[in-house]
Amino acid sequence: MESMGNNSPGPEIRALARNIRMSAHKARRVINQIRGRSYGQALMILELMPYGACYPISQLIHSAAANANHNMGLNKANLLVGRVEVNEGAVLKRVQPRAQGRGYPIQKPTCHITIVSEEISRSNDPIMSIDSRKRGYVWHKK
Repeated sequence: MESMGNNSPGPEIRALARNIRMSAHKARRVINQIRGRSYGQALMILELMPYGACYPISQLIHSAAANANHNMGLNKANLLVGRVEVNEGAVLKRVQPRAQGRGYPIQKPTCHITIVSEEISRSNDPIMSIDSRKRGYVWHKK
């Protein structure tokens, strides 16, 4: 399978977490803040954000950095959070007992998070950053 947006011919640095017990919408809210940031900057942002989704995402960033260090011999300080995906996983279906013998359906969502890191010196692609004047992301050349 051909990876899109990655110009390096070698294997990509990635970490994958499956069946995380949170909704994909809540994880995307956190992921959008760290996309395109450096490794140290992303960890600092995650430590200061007040969301429960920050802990599994920070674990995943640590895992991607460890993969880069162990498998490719890269320095963690030279890593950049590149492509990040949050996909919906299976929904755990439960029943909440209610009055008069009724049952109320409870849906507990899960999600899959994939983080692909890049080395800062090798990444010639434009970097996505937040423009304060616009609501959204703007591509900047480095």
